[in-house]
Amino acid sequence: MIKLIRQGVYYLDGKLVKESQAFLREEQKQQAIRSTLSYGILSSHNHGDEQNLKIKFDAIASHDITYVGIIQTAKASGLEKFPLPYTLTNCHNSLCAVGGTINEDDHVFGLSAAKKYGGDYVPAHLAVIHQYMRECGAKCGAMILGSDSHTRYGALGTMAIGEGGPELVKQILSQTYDVKRPEVIAVYLKGKLRKGVGPQDVALALVGATFKKQFVKNKILEFIGPGIKNLSMDYRNGIDVMTTETTCLSSIWETD
Repeated sequence: MIKLIRQGVYYLDGKLVKESQAFLREEQKQQAIRSTLSYGILSSHNHGDEQNLKIKFDAIASHDITYVGIIQTAKASGLEKFPLPYTLTNCHNSLCAVGGTINEDDHVFGLSAAKKYGGDYVPAHLAVIHQYMRECGAKCGAMILGSDSHTRYGALGTMAIGEGGPELVKQILSQTYDVKRPEVIAVYLKGKLRKGVGPQDVALALVGATFKKQFVKNKILEFIGPGIKNLSMDYRNGIDVMTTETTCLSSIWETD
């Protein structure tokens, strides 16, 4: 069951406390905001002010539907070398066909670009973009930008955002991702799930509870609470990758 709490709440001593019951002074409230996982990660990557964030990511990633246009645009704008780790996977346009893959020319372009500019090239049929980035790119406290809407690695402690290609071009050209500081919404998990309930069931319930109400639009979901320990990492990843469908900006989880 999902319950939406519209009033402000605080996570104190492992419990959720409503703002009306917290009896906190204003400075304590501000300290509570600064103590969230989201605040710490965003602040460590911010080159702007407190409210107008200018984010530089630790790494970026694209698949073979998007990387050609991104790299060509950056090249036309003066690209000489990728200034941050850039992973190019070949997992979306890689259906088998006579003579090779359905988009073999794109894959050749990606390989040549990786060799020329310093990217990380993942051949077709080896890995899906999110699987690869979880295994090889995610780190606690890091930020990753991907040109795929379901770029989410929050269960591994990485704040990841899925965006359109132009935002990756900006990172390649050493510019910043500019956004107003997002609100943080706690997703407090408790108890255990019944047998047979899968991560997609949980994700769809979360989407159903929030999407139409725009409850979490452009905000960050921060998964907390004692229920996390009852979920395997694969289960957490299965929920996390679907938070995009709630219209949130990103998601992050307490790690253990």
